[in-house]
Amino acid sequence: MTVRFGAVTVDWLGLATIRLAGETGVVIYVDPGPEEYGVLEGSNPRDGDLILVSHDHHYDPDSIRRVAHGDAIVVVHESIDADEIDRIDERPEDLPYDVERVRADESFVLGPLDLFTTPAYNDPDGPHVDERGDPYHPEGQGCGFAVTVDGVTAFWPGDTDALSYHEDVDVDLFLPPIGGTFTMDRREAAELAGVTVPDLVLPVHYDTFPAIEADADAFVVDVANRGVPVVIDDQ
Repeated sequence: MTVRFGAVTVDWLGLATIRLAGETGVVIYVDPGPEEYGVLEGSNPRDGDLILVSHDHHYDPDSIRRVAHGDAIVVVHESIDADEIDRIDERPEDLPYDVERVRADESFVLGPLDLFTTPAYNDPDGPHVDERGDPYHPEGQGCGFAVTVDGVTAFWPGDTDALSYHEDVDVDLFLPPIGGTFTMDRREAAELAGVTVPDLVLPVHYDTFPAIEADADAFVVDVANRGVPVVIDDQ
């Protein structure tokens, strides 16, 4: 799915993978995922200037290599530990790029880009917990990313519940997960969109596998009824 929004072209490439390309030529990938999820299947664009990785579930060195060019900067949440990920044995610092670790809830500048992070987690007393009652994403184990590209501030909150932190986020393009189970669902995301009132909502992180199937059409109606523009993948 490709959307033109202001000076930025936005592609949702499956699961949580988002590509942002500004008119000035900068290209950003958020949480690049593996081909098994249909993300850039058979393609190795290697055009990414900045790669953002929100937490360990979305850390995949092979996917980073597929999208990053040789001089790319890779920004990962501070908690990502390859030793704790069954399928991974390569630390972020071992990647052939300039790698930076970030905390949740901080602001920084990378060249022409302004970025900030937000906390991303599941409330242990909420619905997004496993069979033991443990949150799928504990507090402190991930973040959301907002990045301003050519005057457009795009915000991916990460794999998270809708949190009070999000209500004060001032963004132009909101990219919420709506699949539920591991994140906020479509109703929670629509409510949050109604509070933050972005200029456009483009939902992601749904329909990749059964546990995160969502009624995207119902989400569109819910968001539109709140007076917020919204677009979805129409495949």
